[in-house]
Amino acid sequence: MTAHANEIAVHVRGLRKQYGDVTAVDGIDLTIRHGEVFGILGPNGAGKSTTVEILQGNRTRDGGEVSVLGADPGSATRAWRSRVGIVWQDESAPAELTVRETVRHFARYYPKPRDPDEVIALVGLEAKARSRIKALSGGQRRRLDVALGVIGGPDLLLLDEPTTGFDPAARRQFWDLIRQLAHEGTTIVLTTHYLEEAEALAHRLAVIAAGKVVAEGEAGALREQYGAEATVAWTEPDGSPRSETTGTPTRTVAELMRRFDGEIPGLRVSRPTLEDVYLRLTGQLTQDEPTRNQPDQPDQGRPTREETGR
Repeated sequence: MTAHANEIAVHVRGLRKQYGDVTAVDGIDLTIRHGEVFGILGPNGAGKSTTVEILQGNRTRDGGEVSVLGADPGSATRAWRSRVGIVWQDESAPAELTVRETVRHFARYYPKPRDPDEVIALVGLEAKARSRIKALSGGQRRRLDVALGVIGGPDLLLLDEPTTGFDPAARRQFWDLIRQLAHEGTTIVLTTHYLEEAEALAHRLAVIAAGKVVAEGEAGALREQYGAEATVAWTEPDGSPRSETTGTPTRTVAELMRRFDGEIPGLRVSRPTLEDVYLRLTGQLTQDEPTRNQPDQPDQGRPTREETGR
């Protein structure tokens, strides 16, 4: 655990942002600790990117209190900005430069940058160091974007939809990179549309809908608090499949054990996925619609406190 693991990196109260008649951010509250990977989920237009832009100091707010690394982003100094890295959805690196030239160039903007070759190795681009950016694949360009986001050695890294357009293999490799950065003690704020990604990486999540935080907590706690009832499925002696939706699955299984006098054929207990919970919280799934329940299983995706150094 880091020395300041329980200190606050980001503190937001009553954040508001208006665009004409449209309220993009409507009273958001957030508290993010140092060394934490914090996920922000929400549909398009929910206010995720606007919130991240305000945290980084690239957009002014209309109301509320914001403290990031102990300073107000709206009036922060250049020294403060050097402590915050950001990876936007859109690529910004010049296509004609090589990977090494680009990383070295961006390193000059910071008072105490990381070693460019070390950062290139960190993001897995050593073999492409001499390649021009225009020759890189989409996943490799995204890795370069992350390199530019961390070259200044930031205390806080903001990632806005970082794996959009990745194939599954590239996304998993990117997750390993984020885990490594978290292990080094970097505080990471991640916005994503991929629920599996959020559950694999984030220690805590905030779900935003219509500019408001509608739920916050660990993924498992959100499933427990907001998920629908569990489904218990089994096979009858005549071979016919049966299932029951219940809020007390343990009791249902116990009753089945008594009825079957032991082993229950085809037993399966499923609970709502994070996606089911997310869709309900954001108003995209009603209570009457079926969920894609997942079997009970240990959580193997999210990095532990030991893996992240927290």
